[in-house]
Amino acid sequence: MRVVAKIGTSSITDAGGAIDEGAIDKFCTEVAALRAQGHQVVVVTSGAIAAGLPSLSFAERPRDPVTLQAASAIGQSRLLRVYDAAFARHGLVAGQLLLAPLDFIVRQQYLHARATLERLLELGVVPVVNENDAIADDEIRFGDNDRLAALVAHLLHAEVLVLLTDTEGVLTADPRLDDTASLIEEIVEVDHDLERRAGGTGTVRGSGGMASKLRAAKIAAWSGVRAVVAAAHRDRVLADAVAGVPGVGTTVLPQDRRLPARKLWIAFAVGSTGSLTVDDGARRALVEANRSLLAAGVSAVDGVFDVQDAVEVRDATGAVFAKGLVRLPSREIAAGARDQLVVHRDDLVVLP
Repeated sequence: MRVVAKIGTSSITDAGGAIDEGAIDKFCTEVAALRAQGHQVVVVTSGAIAAGLPSLSFAERPRDPVTLQAASAIGQSRLLRVYDAAFARHGLVAGQLLLAPLDFIVRQQYLHARATLERLLELGVVPVVNENDAIADDEIRFGDNDRLAALVAHLLHAEVLVLLTDTEGVLTADPRLDDTASLIEEIVEVDHDLERRAGGTGTVRGSGGMASKLRAAKIAAWSGVRAVVAAAHRDRVLADAVAGVPGVGTTVLPQDRRLPARKLWIAFAVGSTGSLTVDDGARRALVEANRSLLAAGVSAVDGVFDVQDAVEVRDATGAVFAKGLVRLPSREIAAGARDQLVVHRDDLVVLP
């Protein structure tokens, strides 16, 4: 079985924000156990900034993006050194791969990333993936490694995505506010209400939080990948998640209808730069007849975008129901080019 296992900054750092080598060692030991069972495992890890900050002797964590990128540049090698040593104790070799959103947006880079990961797995190496924070454009970035992990799971046609966190899984409420909160063991579909109730960032050290894990699980589900959100500190958490042991965490089931690679890429990997509001007739043509969107069906244009940019498509009530890559810039659509093609059906995905 092919497994993508993601662990976040808050799960591999101590209370002071420094890298906890014991936590990484525990994680790598569990990865090694999966490898011993014959599974292929790709690791997605955060923590480069946390690993680099101690060398800069800041009294408190800086907030400006450029300094954080510098800390990432310093910390990335230090973080991998910890992983190298931990995996070496189990006779395994780690291989670092830093990815950026363009590696998923540009088709040729997408294929190169897949080929590199596939070859590392063929060679018996454990790929250790992280976002290329040191040079990531603040306007074009994943924002958290949960999303990156889900896209890697899709890229490699993984069977299981494990998202390790500080809580036992997705709970019915925030346990900090409600002491009756209990574990949701299985989710059939991640909807907007569930995402909204999950809240925002979980800790000051992490960039994700439960909401980002649910969004990642949704990407995985529409890739045909089973996702498990579970506690990093739990004993045998990876083995139990892969085996489907009840109660290991929250399992998000894969959908029966799997989005094709290009549609999933448009839906989840490309950020939207604007939106188009369409009339009821255009909505029916897109949803029910699988037609392309013509300018005549567009009633409003929001944002400034150019050819091949991604936009959200809204109905008359303002609800987003589709996303696509435009064939015309926003200024031409707004000018009333009635009979021209705006989004071709091959570049449009009706959002689940």
